[in-house]
Amino acid sequence: MKALQESNVTSVPLIGRGKVRDLYAVGSDLLLVATDRISAFDHVLGTGIPDKGRILTQISLFWFEFLADIVPNHLLSANVDSYPAVLRPFSEQLAGRSMLVRKAQMFPVECVARGYLAGSGWKEYRERGTVCGIPLPEGLLDGSRLPEPIFTPATKSQNGEHDENISFEQMEKLVGAADAAELRRLTLALYGKAAAHAESKGLILADTKFEFGRAVAQPHAPILLADEALTPDSSRFWSRAEWKPGGAQPSFDKQFVRDYLEAIGWNKQAPAPGLPEDVAERTRAKYLEAFRALTGRERLG
Repeated sequence: MKALQESNVTSVPLIGRGKVRDLYAVGSDLLLVATDRISAFDHVLGTGIPDKGRILTQISLFWFEFLADIVPNHLLSANVDSYPAVLRPFSEQLAGRSMLVRKAQMFPVECVARGYLAGSGWKEYRERGTVCGIPLPEGLLDGSRLPEPIFTPATKSQNGEHDENISFEQMEKLVGAADAAELRRLTLALYGKAAAHAESKGLILADTKFEFGRAVAQPHAPILLADEALTPDSSRFWSRAEWKPGGAQPSFDKQFVRDYLEAIGWNKQAPAPGLPEDVAERTRAKYLEAFRALTGRERLG
């Protein structure tokens, strides 16, 4: 099984390539293509994970539909048969891993919801008793459930750098008080509904990040949920049965990849190494396990 490291849709302009997605202009709309690239420690690796782009796309499509009662999203179609004729020659490449979406004026912040203490949040709590400046009760452990979910925005990384956590007051200065308040409300509402669904499927949604934009660059245009939604690349999913506060929790993401890179002593500088076949396959299996649990489907569309 071969991984798609790079899409090649030559009939429309390529806007750019991110760590995972390739972005094309299709008239006034956009084509998002999720490749099988995988990144770790801010570097794209030399080996992809077969089907990863299809898995991420199918998970996002599930959530876009499931959460549409809370906020509209940018999706126009994920059915290649309904794509503009200029894309038809590339249907085989695009099937299952692409979305035709509305172009949106994106907000310059990552909207993060945390229901559990982990990652950078745990590091800050251990040092200062806060997460993004929000005071938390004493005595929490790595992996502890928070008294209630919190909203912790971050600046969007540039050139592969880490996102930087910011306070809500800093976010207000970036996007304005009214939009900041609405983005916080939407983020926590989306997290609440998604976390409840995940828990009903045996998973814990520890934290996640969303990206929002406006359909057009006007102050009162509708806010849209954009990019991806609640995949293992943007969210921390844990097994509810295995959850045990007091240390790092096994997660449904690229942990096998990170563990391998740490084991070989990679210095986390370019060029990034490739992966052995067994590490790639175990990672693919973990992504598939999350897809099946969340969507209730056995096969990718």
